[in-house]
Amino acid sequence: MSEKFSATLRIGDLNDYIAPSQGCVVSMKSGSSRLVDNNNNQQPIKKQIKTAPFAEPLQADPVKISLKDCLACSGCITSAETVMLEKQSLDEFLSNINKGKTVIVSLSPQSRTSIAVHYGLSPVQVFRKLTTLFKSLGVKAVFDTSCSRDLSLIESCNEFVSRYKQSHVHDMKESTSYLPMISSACPGWICYAEKTLGSYVLPYISSVKSPQQSIGAIIKHHLCQKLGLRPCDIYHVTVMPCYDKKLEASRDDFVFHDQSDQMTTEVDSVLTTGEVLDLIQLKAVDFSNLDESPLDKLLSNVSEEGHLYGVRGSSGGYADTIFRHAAKALFGHDIKGPLNFRTVRNSDFQEVTLEVEGKTVLKFALCYGFRNLQNVVRKIKIGKSDYHYLEIMACPAGCLNGGGQLKPKPGQSGKDLIQALETTYMENVLVADPFENPIVRSLYDEWLEHPGSEKAKQHIHTEYHPVVKSITSQLHNW
Repeated sequence: MSEKFSATLRIGDLNDYIAPSQGCVVSMKSGSSRLVDNNNNQQPIKKQIKTAPFAEPLQADPVKISLKDCLACSGCITSAETVMLEKQSLDEFLSNINKGKTVIVSLSPQSRTSIAVHYGLSPVQVFRKLTTLFKSLGVKAVFDTSCSRDLSLIESCNEFVSRYKQSHVHDMKESTSYLPMISSACPGWICYAEKTLGSYVLPYISSVKSPQQSIGAIIKHHLCQKLGLRPCDIYHVTVMPCYDKKLEASRDDFVFHDQSDQMTTEVDSVLTTGEVLDLIQLKAVDFSNLDESPLDKLLSNVSEEGHLYGVRGSSGGYADTIFRHAAKALFGHDIKGPLNFRTVRNSDFQEVTLEVEGKTVLKFALCYGFRNLQNVVRKIKIGKSDYHYLEIMACPAGCLNGGGQLKPKPGQSGKDLIQALETTYMENVLVADPFENPIVRSLYDEWLEHPGSEKAKQHIHTEYHPVVKSITSQLHNW
């Protein structure tokens, strides 16, 4: 996906999108201010408006497009990665620090890995140096979304086992378990599903929030109460590998009234990895030689020895973790060591199975990139999918290859960069069972009670909404 805005961005510019190009269905008016890109350069996006049949398309003046305007309709704006809200900018982040708000930053492991490869450091070194940088600017705490990922994984494990058991209840006239269960951590996939696939696929998607939104819920619904703060007094920023995370943070589902009846969001702003590099350069920081600060352990997966701990899988480890849990919970198989994923069509489509008495009882797949996604969605639509779980990510190679990550250096191929990222991602990481995470256990004890509880469903789960285009919108495409 393209990181920069172009003057006439169309579907042909995106090499992994599956829909054909068509005119934008959004009614536009000229005279609006222009969009601001991640380098704070004013670059207009020109919308091509369709007119009567066979008429020459009219080129409108530059206009401002918000995330709520974009329907991912495969017109000139086809991906949330090309749409940025002004409030999701680096300038807005620095402005809120200067306003005296309690600013909290949550770092994704994929972003840390990208910066680590760029500077030739380890992810834990980057974590400590970014803690130094952000706190020097006035940030109060720097947390780790690996922690909230473990919470999301536990809820996902519980949800899958529940669906699997429901699907195997005897004498059921109609299954309502909706297998395969599909991962919900990728907002690019969610955006596409809601706006293109309709209601037939949405029930298959896990209701569990992504790690970004889970840590937003932890901070705004739980940590605030512990610290005696109002949610609206906290400005929560995440650092993510993907522009689509900006779209996810702006969803109406994650906006709520706090105790003082103030409207607030679980995640107030999202910075991409590239924007963090912009910040480093803006402040003229010698990042490689920057001091390393102690990590905030309140919401960070760090051991007493200073090592990070996590799970296998650079896109969150959903298929890996849920497969292991289901094998043990449902069939008593305690799997040790790496899973044997088998490449099916290409490196972005792999599957793993569990056989019991010669019968395949679990079949999971990793499905990355829209080309592979199209195939599995088609099978689900016609009822021919034999998978029990699908870890779907919109980007080829998964989250490490997100559109907000740092690009290859001169002379470095994309393939070489991905290999370096995958190797570095697990550096300093101790593989650990999310169910053994002491921070997550305390969150259940103090707040959520147990996996799948009503409180967990209220705060760590969400809903999806098919986008129904209006008659007026469809007339624009005639």
